[in-house]
Amino acid sequence: MTDVLAEIVEHKRGEVAAAQHARPVSDVLAAARLAPAPRDFVAALRAAPSPALIAEVKRRSPSGGEIRPGANAVDVATTYVRHGAACLSVLTDARYFGGCLDDLFDVRAAVPVPVLRKDFIIDRYQVVEARATCADCILLIAECLPQYQLRDLHEYARSLGMHTLIEIYEPENLERVLSLSPPLVGVNNRNLKIMQTDLAHSLRLRAKVPTETVFVSESGIKTAADVARLREAGVDAMLIGESLMRAPDIGRAVDELLILPS
Repeated sequence: MTDVLAEIVEHKRGEVAAAQHARPVSDVLAAARLAPAPRDFVAALRAAPSPALIAEVKRRSPSGGEIRPGANAVDVATTYVRHGAACLSVLTDARYFGGCLDDLFDVRAAVPVPVLRKDFIIDRYQVVEARATCADCILLIAECLPQYQLRDLHEYARSLGMHTLIEIYEPENLERVLSLSPPLVGVNNRNLKIMQTDLAHSLRLRAKVPTETVFVSESGIKTAADVARLREAGVDAMLIGESLMRAPDIGRAVDELLILPS
């Protein structure tokens, strides 16, 4: 685990402990049972032209600093959907990304597409929290989790009706992720050790992932030319946040990315 990830995960352990003290898991489970049924994240991606867009609500990040401080999550999300996003991703980490669970809840209520809870999920409590907040999918980061825990959180999310997007950066983690037969695999193009992105990183790994698995390229996707490279490589979906959130006109930025070749 990189120093950045280690710091975030250590802070997250404290957050989870505080949340469990403030709201017992039995209460969260009760709320999860009352939540509307999950929407099918995978089906929504498969139904969209490739690469399908997972557009992200992201106010700041450790690498990018302030991106769009004070952005209204619902306004951003509804703009994304109007302009063709197949699914949405909502950051719920407060300290490092400026998000919260209320953003997730409000966005999910305002849009008709599936929504991902993007956070550093290290405990079953967070999985139940996600479902109680109406998430349809959660992110799991292989670099943050030993195999037994990655399997447990993946299977627990599935038992609650949610999909999981399992993300890797290090290629050596791919085999252990694929051993879970996940319907979704994401490759982060950002090297968290040096905070640099390389779009070719996910393109190199595409051929190693079965075609029946939805392959998601994440980070560093900024232009229509980048999207064309993903399409040519057979990438099924792309998760984009920062470049869209920095755009003066978010809707126009989405339109320009999703232009299909004539």
